[in-house]
Amino acid sequence: MKLVGKYIDKRNGSGHVTLRPEDDEDIWHLYNLIQQDDLVKAPAVRRVQNVSATGSTESHRVKLNLKIQVSRVEYSSSGGGQPSSSDQTSQGSSSTPNVQSTATLHISGKVVSENQYVRLGAFHTLDIEINRDIRVEKSEGWDSILSLSRRRILQVGAVVCGEGSAAFCLLSQHLTLVTHRISTSIPRKASASGSSQYEKAMTKFYSMVYDAFLRHIPFGNPSLRAIVFASPGWVRESVYTWMTNEASRRGDKLLARSLREKTLKVHISSPHVHSLMEVLKSPEVLKETKFAREGIVLDKFFKMLASDEMRAWYGPDHVCLAADRGAVGTLLISDELFRSSDPKTRKKFVSLVEGVQRKGGEVVIFSSMHESGQQLNQLTGIAAILTFPLDVEVVEAEEREAAEEAEKNKQEESEGKVG
Repeated sequence: MKLVGKYIDKRNGSGHVTLRPEDDEDIWHLYNLIQQDDLVKAPAVRRVQNVSATGSTESHRVKLNLKIQVSRVEYSSSGGGQPSSSDQTSQGSSSTPNVQSTATLHISGKVVSENQYVRLGAFHTLDIEINRDIRVEKSEGWDSILSLSRRRILQVGAVVCGEGSAAFCLLSQHLTLVTHRISTSIPRKASASGSSQYEKAMTKFYSMVYDAFLRHIPFGNPSLRAIVFASPGWVRESVYTWMTNEASRRGDKLLARSLREKTLKVHISSPHVHSLMEVLKSPEVLKETKFAREGIVLDKFFKMLASDEMRAWYGPDHVCLAADRGAVGTLLISDELFRSSDPKTRKKFVSLVEGVQRKGGEVVIFSSMHESGQQLNQLTGIAAILTFPLDVEVVEAEEREAAEEAEKNKQEESEGKVG
């Protein structure tokens, strides 16, 4: 993400920034950044109708900059697509693939700036594109969770495969994109003839994986730190061996060197994308990446929940109670909670994060586009590993007693004033 310009009022934090998204992950950051009632200005194309003196109408498209007050923000990633049973590719030497953007961001709202083509109050949807500037203005102010200029780069390309199936994934710190899928039937080898058919089908499958890999994994990109082949059983070894042999046969030196220098082979329990959690927790991947910290912390929380549940709390109310007592050692929180349309709810979680950090606790913000973030979302989106054990029932009883005492004191004060 490139920060083109900004103005932030130091007194109340309000102001605007102009950003230029440069890849899919930047589009994801914008989705987390933009909230309801923000003011957004970006390029747009609008169909305009003109009525001539004779009464005939003519419509044409005009390019203009529109400023809207946000009412809805929608993010989608079309990289997964549908499973493909075949791939038509050219033979010969390959070049580094150009992985195109698959993420889209649609921002809808009322037009708030006067324009000769669009009346005030008209609804419009801005389609945010890569390398197009967008200005975001927040009257409520920019809080500490919003990162305006952080740049995250691609770190891992992964091929999750089984017999006849493969998913091609790109992973960075906040995003997991499934860029392509392959699915083809593989006959069973119960006889000599069946064995021959099996070998032919597997050879075709390997060829499909190779050609799809060239198009969907940017193996020559310097920021790609690892190429992971993951599968149950022996498939990952066979795919890797076939690809290295094929790269040598075709004389593709760049691919051969990338496979030799960057490849990691990881065992997983099933040939499905959700098994990426196992990939991220593997020691080989941990050494090559920075974002696997999320998976480690979540795994630690679940182990704590099983062995010492008084030190593993989850749910907004319970975690806030633990934070009030200074007991939170590690806070696990999903980025979905910061996208609340209610400003009070967002401020509540921002204050929680800042309070934990002030008391020396660690805060790990999980991306809901990662498998670990999706698991945390199933657990209310927030959890905590405590530095010392607390009994939930005892804490809740203390809170009720404190509330009753406060109410009693309030009544006594009011009665005293009346008397």
